[in-house]
Amino acid sequence: MKAIQLEIKGNWAQFRKAETNNNPLSHDLITKTALIGMIGAVIGKDREQMKELFPVLSEDLLYSVQINNAVIKQSWGFTLRNVNHVFEKSPKQMEFIKNPNYTVIIVLGKNRSIDVFEKLTDYCKNGKACFTPVLGLHNCPAEICFIKEAEITKKDGEFSTKGFMPDTYEPIIDNVENIRIGFDKIPTYQNNDFWNVPDKFVSIVYPSDNSVIKSNGVFYEFNKESQWCLI
Repeated sequence: MKAIQLEIKGNWAQFRKAETNNNPLSHDLITKTALIGMIGAVIGKDREQMKELFPVLSEDLLYSVQINNAVIKQSWGFTLRNVNHVFEKSPKQMEFIKNPNYTVIIVLGKNRSIDVFEKLTDYCKNGKACFTPVLGLHNCPAEICFIKEAEITKKDGEFSTKGFMPDTYEPIIDNVENIRIGFDKIPTYQNNDFWNVPDKFVSIVYPSDNSVIKSNGVFYEFNKESQWCLI
């Protein structure tokens, strides 16, 4: 399968957890649905076009994320004002990730989306984007750096990864004192109403700060140099 590797980073990120609407908390890393939105921005798809593309790309693309630094979150308060009553205001807290930095693998799982995948590859190689890519919110711009493209191969057995794995895998950790492990439940499918379908959330385990975890099971090898679990 065709795959590309990108570095995606910024000063701040906010990947809203759906169950926290009033005072939004953030997922710990870039979700698949947030990444698909970013892909649309890069290749120039507007909201109406993304309405139909979201379910297609959710099915056709696979991805994984390596967190290159520690996950640090900060809460910030915002004052929201009513348009018709400028003196009415209410404080609202929102959780942000500080200095997010990810290595992301994007894989073409189904050839139905090959045009989108090849256009994304070309734009990232040349440092182009039609719209500003963001890390969840429009005030969190993203910097995307192309690393490489290569084939990714499906395998089964023992593997080591710096990326996440579904929590159905049993992690093997050699030195628990020198590793930071996190847990999250992330959306992987958005329908054409921009709704993250509840039964498509996946619970994951991930190492942060460039750490490594091991396990046994199905994995994917990128360019014969790194190993990943894809969702």
